[in-house]
Amino acid sequence: MPLYLDYAATQPMRQSAIDAWTRAASSLNPGASYASGRKARSVLDDARETVAELLGCEPIEVIFTSSGTEADNIAIQGLYRAAQTTSTTSGGAADETSTRIVSTPIEHPAVLETVEKLHAEHGATVELLPVDSTGHVSDLSALDTPAAVATCMWANNETGAVQPVADITERAAAQNTPVHIDAVQVAGKLPINFHELGATTLAASAHKFGGPRGIGLLLARRTPAPLPLAFGGGQERGIRPGTVDVASASALAAALRESVAEMEQEDTRLTALRDKLQAGIESSIDNVIINSAEPTLASHLHASFPGTDGDSLIMLLDAAGIEASAGSACHAGVNRMSHVLEAMGIDEEHGRGSLRFSLGRMTTEEDIDAVLAELPEIIRRARSV
Repeated sequence: MPLYLDYAATQPMRQSAIDAWTRAASSLNPGASYASGRKARSVLDDARETVAELLGCEPIEVIFTSSGTEADNIAIQGLYRAAQTTSTTSGGAADETSTRIVSTPIEHPAVLETVEKLHAEHGATVELLPVDSTGHVSDLSALDTPAAVATCMWANNETGAVQPVADITERAAAQNTPVHIDAVQVAGKLPINFHELGATTLAASAHKFGGPRGIGLLLARRTPAPLPLAFGGGQERGIRPGTVDVASASALAAALRESVAEMEQEDTRLTALRDKLQAGIESSIDNVIINSAEPTLASHLHASFPGTDGDSLIMLLDAAGIEASAGSACHAGVNRMSHVLEAMGIDEEHGRGSLRFSLGRMTTEEDIDAVLAELPEIIRRARSV
């Protein structure tokens, strides 16, 4: 079996989620009024209530989606359209506030590309909150001007850097700016209380905390609510139409409940494993740049190895039976440094050969020892190419 250290990409499904999915797999349409429909609706309602209890919101604020990416799209595009609709109800043109978006340069493509699309096709003006060399948002002053929507990830998918989301929501609230939080990396790892956070919307994805792939969730306040992007049914408050996958919703809720229950214990355990991995890398390999800095998720360790490239590192790791992620993106066959490292001020020469090790519930100390036994030779070979 390969040694899996890419939990930030996806987690193996939890047995509790598999069991919940199996129990609900025969569920029929939860929108039907006859007995089997009511039974399916009861399973769906239980899942919604579980999510609401665990994430600090009302059941009506829980919207099931196909993924975290869809949830991000509905929130950002929907809130942007809602702001424009509000500003033009009197028949005039959209004002500057209703076409302004505040974001960051380190967002996941689900947010980054959505914001870029609104800029390119709908005339949105975009202002990015800067980040410092540790990958944390460092200046919130752009939030002091009203906007149609502000959006920021809770924790970065590459470095694990935890962002000051409570400060962001508070600052934006002073200008009545709705805030979307991409919590895909955080759900099941850090406590979430939607009402206390003060965000307008929040996205998460089941497979990041051990649920099935193909289902996510969007928490959305009653007002302001995002306008729908798709049409054809009144399901999910009319914000996300379509018959809900009852079995996957039930599995999502089961996985989330188990993740939250073990959250504190896992944070302590993974912190120790991550620190051991970092110390071992720094002591056995020369010229290493550690890109993960506190506050950060316990699960993430992102490192750059100057003189290498991400593609070679992944191939060499894979040959050694180790599965991790490159910290850079490949565009048209050309290995390039990631936009996250670029925003942190790391130059191409130093950042192109990067790795993200992300740990999870089945990672053991023996796994860390195995990586540390192989990695120095892998880096030596990558640098000799």
